[in-house]
Amino acid sequence: MTTVGILGGGQLARMLALSGAPLGLRFLVMDSVDDACAGQFAPMVVGDYRDEAALGEFASRVDVATFDFENVPAESAQWLSERVPVFPNPRALATAQDRLAEKTLFQQLGIPVPPFAAIDTRAQLDDALATIGTPCILKTRRLGYDGKGQFRIKTPADADAAWDALGAQAGKVGLILEGFVAFERELSVVAVRGRDGEFRTWPLTENWHVDGVLSASLAPATADAALAETAFAYARKLGEALDYVGVFALELFCRGGELLANELAPRVHNSGHWTIEGSETSQFQNHLRAVLGLPLGDTRMVGLACMLNWIGQMPEAAPVLSEPGGHWHDYGKLPRAGRKVGHATLRADSAQDLAATLVRVGVELDREAQVAPVVAALG
Repeated sequence: MTTVGILGGGQLARMLALSGAPLGLRFLVMDSVDDACAGQFAPMVVGDYRDEAALGEFASRVDVATFDFENVPAESAQWLSERVPVFPNPRALATAQDRLAEKTLFQQLGIPVPPFAAIDTRAQLDDALATIGTPCILKTRRLGYDGKGQFRIKTPADADAAWDALGAQAGKVGLILEGFVAFERELSVVAVRGRDGEFRTWPLTENWHVDGVLSASLAPATADAALAETAFAYARKLGEALDYVGVFALELFCRGGELLANELAPRVHNSGHWTIEGSETSQFQNHLRAVLGLPLGDTRMVGLACMLNWIGQMPEAAPVLSEPGGHWHDYGKLPRAGRKVGHATLRADSAQDLAATLVRVGVELDREAQVAPVVAALG
């Protein structure tokens, strides 16, 4: 029986383990804390990701390894890859961990991006502000996610406050200044690439964020065929350039009919959670198929789907479960402000039916503000 090792023990690892059960797979999770929620479904090795003793124990017990979050040290992934197959490869992981390397790769591949500049000193920040202009966003090159490690600069007068907030990180992880994109929509492509180079995507997804954290996703996004094909082509370019194996997400801004790349997530992705019930093969099972060298599954949708993220604490389940297309996912986490604790997916056969379902659930859960933009997008 094959054992899949997962570095990181959060909800993504948990859902990977659940999706792998029908394939007869076993799992071993490594995390730095002993109460990681994936540990409720798989045995764990607890240790620092840089601890070679813990990594060695992990490697000795698995046949192949993957990740559930992108902040696993790239050097640890490289060390591990010299002992067991690791997918995606450490180079892909390292590229996605560094916003400057990521944006540079996008640019090299001809994928449009907002203007950007590396920032290591206060003087470089002033120079970049003069070139890029305001508004713009100062970010840490590494370790930022879900809106963390960022400071929005509205006018040049905000430069001191931005540097006070993030300048200490300049010598540790580096900074990057990015031009602000006044986008109309946020979209994502969730894609999978197999060991043999086979490439598939799920339909384009539209996303809404609150305070930098994903609030809702709708699939398929309302988009003309040309826009969707452009997004899929960008994802394919990235997958091939990185010799990527597994699932990844390309986050995009849409402005005036043009797509601008925002981020690459080298893992299964929050905006692809709807695929569990909304497609023939979920992102989680296709990720496992890819890393094991198995044939990829069909990514066609089953109806239309909306994913609602639960942040901080779980709402009441009954209003979702009472819907014919309602599906509930509790990650088994303790409530905490800003924490992703679960999600729900609502599925229907038509935009009208999905909108009506969302309205009902929104009212019953007092989540009208969360569902409103999705309902509006459904027309």
